[in-house]
Amino acid sequence: MEEDLISLEEAIDREMNLPGRDWTQDAPLTLAYIGDSVFELIVRRIVLKRTRMPSGKMHQEVTGIVCAGSQAQIGRLIRPLLTPEEDAVYRRGRGAKPDHTAKNASRRDYLEATALEALIGYLYLNRRYKRLAGLIRAGLEMKDGINGKTED
Repeated sequence: MEEDLISLEEAIDREMNLPGRDWTQDAPLTLAYIGDSVFELIVRRIVLKRTRMPSGKMHQEVTGIVCAGSQAQIGRLIRPLLTPEEDAVYRRGRGAKPDHTAKNASRRDYLEATALEALIGYLYLNRRYKRLAGLIRAGLEMKDGINGKTED
């Protein structure tokens, strides 16, 4: 029973025999690659737990939050809250040279979204979950006034 209480990441690392790794040296686009998925998973969890609606409506809600324009806005809002270490990761993400851009976002917004994703990826891979959740909460609250209340 105690084994079931480990984190998902720890379970994956153990079951797949994955070695430890220093994520500070990874390219910002590598961090953004995982950060994009982590952000979407967190937003899906928030929407799922706060609302009761058909999956199609949930999907619309989630895509409105995880799109590049929304991510860029969240990134700009939380930037003053970042530590120097986190801001360095964010700046590296914003300065990345992706080989494509989002079809529904400006290049500037796409790079800001990439910066947020890189920061999320960095915090996630370093298992700084409380900080990650706190920054996402702060960004969503500042962006949309979303709070901890559940809608039924």
